[in-house]
Amino acid sequence: MSLHRHNPAELSPPTGFSHAVTATGTRIVFLAGQTALDTEGKIVGETLPEQFETALANLLTTLAAADGAPQDLARVTVYATDVADYRAHAHELGRIWRRLAGRDYPAMAVIGVVRLWDDVALVELEGMAVLP
Repeated sequence: MSLHRHNPAELSPPTGFSHAVTATGTRIVFLAGQTALDTEGKIVGETLPEQFETALANLLTTLAAADGAPQDLARVTVYATDVADYRAHAHELGRIWRRLAGRDYPAMAVIGVVRLWDDVALVELEGMAVLP
């Protein structure tokens, strides 16, 4: 399996994402949206960075259950209830990403939403991975 990140010089340099990712492999894993739910089904963390860390950890746990690893992520979509808050914490969220998932970023998008399934959830991450 291989992922190749494409970041054309004609576009603004990507920060915290790749403009495009091509993937070759034999299995595609579709990862359902993950929020900051703990094992009892309760949202943990009051701030966006706290919830982002748990949601990302949940996404990576799900990926690992399918025999995948962070470097297999081809695409991640982030749903945030407050995009301005997400932008304000972008550097901290990047540090969390690098600590949990590494330095290679998948193709990503951040989408502002009115609310998520759980009223207190601030962020949800869903993704797609390509495995060997």
